[in-house]
Amino acid sequence: MKITRHPDNPIVVPGGYEWRKVTVFNPAVIIDNGKFYMIERTAGSLTPCKNYLGLLESEDGVNFTHVKNEPILTPDMLGFPYGSVQDPRIVKIDDTFYMNYALRPCAMSYYPTGAGIPERSIPTYPDGWGEQEGHWLTRSSIVTSKNLVDWEFLTDTTPLDMNDRDNILFPEKINGKYVLLRRPEEYVGEAYGTEKAAMWITYSEDLIHWEEPKLLAKAENMAWESRKIGGSTPPVKTDRGWLVLYHGVDDHVVYRVGAMLLDLDNPEKIIARTKNFIMEPETYYEKFGYQIPNVIFPTGNVVKDGLLYIYYGVTDTAIALATVPLDDLVDYILNEPQ
Repeated sequence: MKITRHPDNPIVVPGGYEWRKVTVFNPAVIIDNGKFYMIERTAGSLTPCKNYLGLLESEDGVNFTHVKNEPILTPDMLGFPYGSVQDPRIVKIDDTFYMNYALRPCAMSYYPTGAGIPERSIPTYPDGWGEQEGHWLTRSSIVTSKNLVDWEFLTDTTPLDMNDRDNILFPEKINGKYVLLRRPEEYVGEAYGTEKAAMWITYSEDLIHWEEPKLLAKAENMAWESRKIGGSTPPVKTDRGWLVLYHGVDDHVVYRVGAMLLDLDNPEKIIARTKNFIMEPETYYEKFGYQIPNVIFPTGNVVKDGLLYIYYGVTDTAIALATVPLDDLVDYILNEPQ
């Protein structure tokens, strides 16, 4: 599968403002009124690693500039002054933007080792913060906006007593219901039908009350998915199914990208799924960085003129762009060489 990395990669890098001076990564991206908008995950420090969300815009999808010189969403705005808001994904339904995000009520400190997962420690916070186990769990939620700048909390999409990330809304209702991908880390074992963290799917009529999730996909290709899999980017509607990019992590904590097609009317049904990854760390910026080496982590994708723009975090350090003709990728998923 030929996916083209942009020659200017990484296209968005840290710096400029205190709240993004250390790292930027894992962005949400959407096209609205012909312009590209990116919501970046940032940090001004690794100790503690408090994350914010900033807003950028671009005419060409490559050269981005900030809309505001301060974050558009912070943990403080959400009621968690020592927390961390992470990994946005965005869709627009009717006239409203919906943004999924993950939030940890208290931010950890990270000490890069240059090999594998960084060492972590738990900072001491005042006023009782950090004293409850739930302060260190990752919840997932939705905020809404009409203008991409002003955001209002809508709902938590996952129980607060478990770790649940990679919550991603479909960009339209299906059979009258909103559809959400999830990745509950505690849903592992015989009772759940999977031995590793996997991708689940759930439905809601009002975005507030969600049905019990159903197992959608679990790790199958142990060469690159042995540790876990999870959703990456918002589904893209094609005439042959919903295109979903997902990430797979192996035992050496290398992050790669796979793809699947889901049935347009019954997204619980997988039409086709790649056995091999379609992207893996290859370039220096995908292999070496501040935090976790060997990471490519797509969280945004848009289609313009038949071309799929894939925006992805690299080594939790910067943001890169790759492109592929949408029809070519769909053809590959359906007819992958064995």
